[in-house]
Amino acid sequence: MRTLTRFCSVGLLGATLMIPVALMPSALRAQDDRRESERREQQNNRRYHDAKHNDDHEWNGHENQAYRMWVQERHRKYEDFDKLKDRDRESYWDWRHNHSDAVLKLDIR
Repeated sequence: MRTLTRFCSVGLLGATLMIPVALMPSALRAQDDRRESERREQQNNRRYHDAKHNDDHEWNGHENQAYRMWVQERHRKYEDFDKLKDRDRESYWDWRHNHSDAVLKLDIR
């Protein structure tokens, strides 16, 4: 009987220790999702200076849509605007000055 009690105690202790390990991946995934949404929020609140045209651009949903169109038009792999080389950023702003929201048929609300 004593052996059975010890066996049950060890089993219960093992199960108790395994629960946090089993739940860890979902907790990490939730943390990653939170970080990703914070990164998107930060990017949506950014302003970029276009030196060639000497103006500033606020990065918002319309700008993000336009940027994705620019990427697709040039048959490029999508890359965050923050990570683009300066030459590519200048190319985007040149393109953007010739393509307003109305020309791109972006939903303006």
